[in-house]
Amino acid sequence: MALILWHNPRCSKSRQALQLLEARGVPVTVRRYLEEAQDAAELADLHAKLGVPAIEMVRVKEPEFKAAGLSRDSDAQRLLAAMAETPKLIERPVLIAGDRAVIGRPPERILELL
Repeated sequence: MALILWHNPRCSKSRQALQLLEARGVPVTVRRYLEEAQDAAELADLHAKLGVPAIEMVRVKEPEFKAAGLSRDSDAQRLLAAMAETPKLIERPVLIAGDRAVIGRPPERILELL
């Protein structure tokens, strides 16, 4: 099964997740999600694969979260649209394996999909 890691090389947790995969010899496609835009439909698909409330996909401490008028009570559609517009809001790293996905917080969580 192909693995895709939504990765931000500037993020220490994301780098740790990639290192965990590489240390195990696990082949993975790295997607630099800040450079390769995703739309709300793709984020909705990721939301379904993660099986978590949409707010758990969002970096709520980013200034852009508040600037967008978002709150922890914002509905999923609004959160997904905000992440599509401002990818920096997407929690990272994310490992996708077929119809399942996990947010690597802590990075060791990605090992659940192996």
